[in-house]
Amino acid sequence: MNWRSLPPLSALRAFAAFAQTRNIVAAGEALGVSHAAVSQQLRALEQQMEVALLDRTGRAMALTVAGERLAQALQSSFAQMIEAVEEITGQHEGRPLHISVTPSFAASWLMPRLPTFRAAHPDIDLMIDPSPAVVSLDTGGIDVAIRYGTGPWPGVDAEMLVSSPLVVVAAPALVGDAPFDDLNQLSEFPWLEEFGTTEATRWLRRFGVPQSKPGMMQLPGNFMLDGARDGHGVVVTVREFVARDIAAGRLRELYREEMPDTGYQIVTRKGPARKWVKAFVTWLRREARRPEVIPDQS
Repeated sequence: MNWRSLPPLSALRAFAAFAQTRNIVAAGEALGVSHAAVSQQLRALEQQMEVALLDRTGRAMALTVAGERLAQALQSSFAQMIEAVEEITGQHEGRPLHISVTPSFAASWLMPRLPTFRAAHPDIDLMIDPSPAVVSLDTGGIDVAIRYGTGPWPGVDAEMLVSSPLVVVAAPALVGDAPFDDLNQLSEFPWLEEFGTTEATRWLRRFGVPQSKPGMMQLPGNFMLDGARDGHGVVVTVREFVARDIAAGRLRELYREEMPDTGYQIVTRKGPARKWVKAFVTWLRREARRPEVIPDQS
């Protein structure tokens, strides 16, 4: 490895900050220096590398192809450096463990089980972010995401937590007990859909279920399942969430799509993980192996 070929670290930090913010002033604020100092470092970096990293022809500076390549490498490298320094010094153990999950998963699987984690790790502060949006696992941000799919996904590590098929369910009071040979027959009933882009949303689009004549209502995942139990509409959901409702007769399973390689996956950043992340992931694996513990919804 030719260490002498590397530009000064200060110049690389300035470039990485600009690449992340795409703004000279914001880059300076992130580094605690003036925007003039950032500009000077960027020009010095281009002169030393003898390549244009920035396109200055427009109203706002943009990265060239070479600049984008360097930005990608620096983002990964600096993220691992920061992670390693924080792990060695113990700095990052002081910030809360930030977890992103879909509302349905949070309400139906995670929250009923979470007291056992809190009892085992009372010193770990948690931030639960119930959102269907796909998130970025940047250093210093979200530590763990739990998302439905098959994986793998680029740039992250993923492992199966809960494998479960998708099902179409409704309360018997809404749909009765007659057989449904074709899901198109269900267009006569109102449908409930989790707000945002979720596993059910994608399934509905892929399967091509016709628009419900009474209309589609979007609402948070926990309210969607409560609404289904109360007979307000037909829903598509992960069978794991409604297995006890089906067994108790509160919901009727109208259709099931077996997908053995699909389910909720634990998604984390590549590279070394801080102690709290390891503890949470270990707990997730253990809970997934335990018998059903979700309390009765009646």
